Amino acid sequence: MQLSVDPASATPPYEQIRARIAGLARSGELPTGLRLPTVRALAEELGVAAGTVARAYRELEADGVVETHGRRGTLIAATGDAAHRLAAEAAAEYAARASRLGLSPADALAAVDTALRLAYPKG
Repeated sequence: MQLSVDPASATPPYEQIRARIAGLARSGELPTGLRLPTVRALAEELGVAAGTVARAYRELEADGVVETHGRRGTLIAATGDAAHRLAAEAAAEYAARASRLGLSPADALAAVDTALRLAYPKG
């Protein structure tokens, strides 16, 4: 697994690590079940604090990209199903909140469109 952190980047180191691992998992370069390095080992390899790697791993776990299994370590999860499930849950929560706020479906979709353009600037 080729990871590096650019200290001059405006993107925080934990986010660089999270985004790279998530991208490698999505592309299949990190296969389901692959054991990731320990927090300490990866921190040492990248020259960052262990807390930086721990935060990246926590966010990856929250996104369903990795699973932590105690002594077995942190493993790449089967992300396809988890990612779609988590996205559907988030969409349902958003739709319910938009409705409670009194937004029309068109206004709710416009807000989503704006958010997606910001999240995916090259899309």
